[in-house]
Amino acid sequence: MKCKDEFRSADRLLRKQMADKSIKARIEHTSLSPGRLFLRRLGRNRAAVASAAILAILYLSALLAGFIAPYAMDRQNRQASFHQPIGIRWSDECGWSWRPFVYDYRSGKGITGYEKAAGKRYYVRFFVRGDKYKLLGLIPSDRHLFGIDAPGKLYLLGTDRFGRDIFSRLLYGAQISLSIGLVGIIITFFIGLTVGGISGYYGGAVDNLIMRFSELVMAFPSFYLILAIMAVLPTGMASSLRYLLMICVLSFIGWAGMARVIRGMVLSIRERDYVTAARSQGVSDWRIITRHLLPNTVSYVIVAITLSLPGYILGEVALSFLGMGIQEPMASWGNMLQAAQNIRVLTSYPWMLAPGAMIFITVLSFNLLGDGLRDALDPR
Repeated sequence: MKCKDEFRSADRLLRKQMADKSIKARIEHTSLSPGRLFLRRLGRNRAAVASAAILAILYLSALLAGFIAPYAMDRQNRQASFHQPIGIRWSDECGWSWRPFVYDYRSGKGITGYEKAAGKRYYVRFFVRGDKYKLLGLIPSDRHLFGIDAPGKLYLLGTDRFGRDIFSRLLYGAQISLSIGLVGIIITFFIGLTVGGISGYYGGAVDNLIMRFSELVMAFPSFYLILAIMAVLPTGMASSLRYLLMICVLSFIGWAGMARVIRGMVLSIRERDYVTAARSQGVSDWRIITRHLLPNTVSYVIVAITLSLPGYILGEVALSFLGMGIQEPMASWGNMLQAAQNIRVLTSYPWMLAPGAMIFITVLSFNLLGDGLRDALDPR
């Protein structure tokens, strides 16, 4: 009997502690700000957090491409055409080394046409001088994160048919392929938010006119329109101008769908009490749209941005892959993939698919991050 009483008392104590913890957790949850709640929900989604970290690394690497890349984007070594990747090592048959090193390779009878020169080490050095570049596009410099002394070669991902380092070109190509999505999405969402907000707020004839125009824009087959525009451009046009034109075309096509969604959200928000109160106080229409209506669409906009960015990246990749986008010698992930069209190249030099792997990782990361943001921002 005594044991039963002790068991019951222990059970009641445990239930009380669990109830206290539940109440405390609810109090802490209700006392958190919306920003903290958002970060807490997002932090529970490990895939979204990992994707955000990967994207941060990719964009930081693209920003510091000249510093991280051991070679210049267009530096050629015709004696190292389709050179196999050279791995960094810490040990060999001679034992361990406290300094990382690579082996020297020379033309031989190997599968890739190169064989290792036994016993010849080239040690990797950090913060070395090399090819000149502009850090952040502004500061002239020749310092690189790592490199080796000549005549050693450091091809972490191999080389292409011109003997250009693929790792270096991937970093420089990321500046084009990743930035075109950011710039394009900023233009698209600025136009879409503004046009959709005006259409939804005023309604009537203004709404009807804007929506019919947006439907006309959406009726154009976007990819074929871009192909047609790029096809009529002069073949000698500079890649920088092609880059700007691609951004303009992609942005012009993409704003209409965003404007329609924002217009629908504004139609439901404009009848809220705080909007009516602002109207009665004589607040201007533009201020009501920008300060009261559009900020309430931020949660949708953030998610839509992350889910729309891959479309811009894939658009640039497709155009460059078809030879209508960024031209050589400038690097982008799309024109780097052109060399992988040949089946012989794919079977003999599989490292030429490295840009495809980067595209896959980037697009997957954006989609996973978008799903995580959508779940974290959903109040339900």
